[in-house]
Amino acid sequence: MTSTRDRQQAVELVNEAHAAGARLKSACAELGIGLNTYRRWAAGGQDKRPHAIRPKPTKALSDAERQAVLDVCHQPEFASLPPAQIVARLADQGTYLASESTFYRILHDANEQHHRGRMAPPRQPGPPPRHRADGALQTWSWDVTYLPTAVRGQFYYLYMIIDIYSRKIVDSEVFASENADNSSILIRRAVLREQCCHAPPRLHADNGGAMKGSTLLATLQKLEINPSFSRPRVSNDNAFSEAMFRTCKYRPDYPTTGFESLEAAREWVHHFVQWYNHEHRHSEVDPKIRTRG
Repeated sequence: MTSTRDRQQAVELVNEAHAAGARLKSACAELGIGLNTYRRWAAGGQDKRPHAIRPKPTKALSDAERQAVLDVCHQPEFASLPPAQIVARLADQGTYLASESTFYRILHDANEQHHRGRMAPPRQPGPPPRHRADGALQTWSWDVTYLPTAVRGQFYYLYMIIDIYSRKIVDSEVFASENADNSSILIRRAVLREQCCHAPPRLHADNGGAMKGSTLLATLQKLEINPSFSRPRVSNDNAFSEAMFRTCKYRPDYPTTGFESLEAAREWVHHFVQWYNHEHRHSEVDPKIRTRG
């Protein structure tokens, strides 16, 4: 519901655009309103909807019926049961007072709908982690992906770290297994290579085991790196690394039939990193910025 102040501001903006030569329909479309809405708002008057007297629904329960629901919930045999169980047991007895949702509404209005039991109450998910980088070596994103081998069902594991500002691949390595020890090796090497021990970047990753292992967490603490993790089952929170792997695996020379050996996989990744950091023209970043990063 749009407040009176917002309505007046919208009308002023439309009038200003119309006076400058814009058509009313186009100006209204920019604000997401129609011509009839603009004319009604321009006519003035207060919005009376918040103070309107609305009739009571014809099927609403009476006070006596609502009290009957509360009395049933207060009975010893139902006192510790949720409305879903109460409604079902009443139905087995041939009694119907109200729907399950109505039970919940009545209990909530009577301030009797609270969390019970030893289990922790449900929590609303917080906002996704947000990090802003206005320069290189401030925030890194990293992840692990599969690389196919010549043996079906067997894979190598590509670890890759990318600077989200310059989009430079800070470091990468292919391992025969995925674990926190390999993650620690890569992180330590990347920090030393970029010479950022005095000002370590923030490191963002998903919730994989290789990203949250005790060995890696100890390494991050020693390097004074502040880790950041994606929300569970939300791959978009680590979009930079996911996009990087997409670019990697859709290169024309990517061996879709699998790598013959671990050394062959490492050699191919090495050439890809050189191409990406020094030849590839990223659509979102000035190549000079990526080179300096």
